Amino acid sequence: MRKTPTEITEVHSRMSRRTLFLGGSMLAFMTGLGFRMRHLQLDQADQYRLLAEENRINIRLIPPARGEIFDRNGIVLARNEPSYRITLVPEDAGDVDKVIEKLATLVELDPNELDRAVTEMRRSPPFLPVTIADRVSWDELSRVAVNTPALPGITPEVGLSRYYPLRGDLAHVLGYVGPVSDYDLSKIDNPDQLLRIPRFQIGKVGLEGRMEDDLRGVAGTKRVEVNAVGRVMRELDRREGQQGDDVQLTIDQQLQSYAQARLGDESAAAVVMDCVTGDLLAVASAPSFDPNLFVQGISVTDYGTLTSDNHRPLAAKSVQGAYPPGSTFKMITALAALEAGIVGYGGTVYCPGHMKVSNRRFHCWKRGGHGHMDLAGALRESCDVYFYDLAIQVGIDKISEVATKLGLGQRYDLPLSGVARGLNPNRAWKADVRGADWVVGDTANASIGQGFVLASPLQLAVMTARLASGKALDPRIVKSVNGVEETLPVVPNLELNAAHLAEVQRGMFQVSNHRRGTAYSQRIIDDEFRMAGKTGTSQVRNITAAERARGVTRNEDLPWERRDHGLFVNYAPYDNPRIAVAVVVEHGGGSKSATPIGRDITLQALYGGTPPLSAYPAKDREKIKKQQEEMQKLVPGREITRRNRA
Repeated sequence: MRKTPTEITEVHSRMSRRTLFLGGSMLAFMTGLGFRMRHLQLDQADQYRLLAEENRINIRLIPPARGEIFDRNGIVLARNEPSYRITLVPEDAGDVDKVIEKLATLVELDPNELDRAVTEMRRSPPFLPVTIADRVSWDELSRVAVNTPALPGITPEVGLSRYYPLRGDLAHVLGYVGPVSDYDLSKIDNPDQLLRIPRFQIGKVGLEGRMEDDLRGVAGTKRVEVNAVGRVMRELDRREGQQGDDVQLTIDQQLQSYAQARLGDESAAAVVMDCVTGDLLAVASAPSFDPNLFVQGISVTDYGTLTSDNHRPLAAKSVQGAYPPGSTFKMITALAALEAGIVGYGGTVYCPGHMKVSNRRFHCWKRGGHGHMDLAGALRESCDVYFYDLAIQVGIDKISEVATKLGLGQRYDLPLSGVARGLNPNRAWKADVRGADWVVGDTANASIGQGFVLASPLQLAVMTARLASGKALDPRIVKSVNGVEETLPVVPNLELNAAHLAEVQRGMFQVSNHRRGTAYSQRIIDDEFRMAGKTGTSQVRNITAAERARGVTRNEDLPWERRDHGLFVNYAPYDNPRIAVAVVVEHGGGSKSATPIGRDITLQALYGGTPPLSAYPAKDREKIKKQQEEMQKLVPGREITRRNRA
């Protein structure tokens, strides 16, 4: 049906309005889009350019060089050395197995390292490098470098790794570094991003662990260009990091190495302390271990060998060990009695070989007894009955107070692992910890360093240094950090009567210089360096009445782990104390195992090297000469010197 002119006009009118509306809408949209494009391209151009750059350029960390550790004379104890390694990028290698097979013809590959590398490849992107061989030699690295065209994906690299040139001589002091583990990260609230770098090394134990923040340094950065999948295309620039702080110890390397060698195959410890400054000159534990084994991750076989040894080579016995101090504790009992006015300088106690305490017989080490003993004589001949008598009169609380003044029962603030507090018991301690009353038999045991009393070799060295100097010396092991000397504190006098100290010192002098002294056979002949000391034997088993009746079994006839510990403490020179020494030999069979070691270390420290034979008793000089020849083979000289930082 034909439309009328009116209808046609109306239709055209509606179409024109729609066209106008649509055209207007499109024009508005295009105008808005234009303004938006202008805003993005001009007003926000810098922002989007930065975002694009960030997608193309990555910032990566550069591990810093670790601070080095030196002895008091500048000898390097822990350094960084080039570490050559071979890495493989799986996607560049193509057939990984074939490339590794070719590589194995050039260098010896550790099967365990290969297994670890294969595991790492499976869980990492194919463009990331994986270490195939670590700590290869320069010759091996050179062979690989020459053959890289035939080894797609293989790259020889050079980095830094920790090295301990003296190996076991300072293992228990320095500790060691090792690759960061998940366990390490779990112990840190906000771990440094450095710690997430593959195979980055941190201090695990010992001084390396305790001073990690000082030694680690600050990371550098490098900017690298990457493609869309994150593969590095080129390095744009880099900013080197800051090396960690160098640390200088109070340890004398040569004395430390001598002490370690002198302990030999014993399960033992020795500590040498300066009687003026409190500096620790040697802190030795035997047997030791090579900390270099741990740097790249110790093998299961090597670790099993260390942990299965009943002499416990991983234990830092000098600071971690807690032993009954035995008769080396008797100076404390004597001072407590003198301070309390219980005993005078001329007073004596009769020793028949035993003393009855609360229906129990406490024996002296000398079965027939010592007869009448004064204080100096009791120290000289180590009469147990004399000290039982004093202790029962003075009481454990007074003894404990003097022990505290002389440094027992304290954990010293040293950057070493597991520093022991020991145990300085009293009435309150037993009530709180054991839930029992202190009895008089406990006092008798404590008076001769048995029972509940425990002390580390470090604490015994501190005790001896305080007895020698009359000062409340504390031990220190860090001499300087980054060349800045640690401030020596003002050391107060001990709150003990000087005359009482002198009386105890007189008894200690007689121990090694009187013919009836227990250390007379191991005396120092040189008048300039005569020492004062105290021997000690601490029991690790109970001796029954039946055994005493038939005769106490000799230590030599017992299994090693049931033999008594041997101890010796001393200071020298007697009239001008310079050093204090403490030695503990586990299951050494008594003080005879520790005394000659203590005497030899003392002479080595006083002479600054091998002492003349004239310092020893004439009867021992031939044996000492042979011993010195052996020691000179074992003790490294001062051929390593301090290196300047680049």
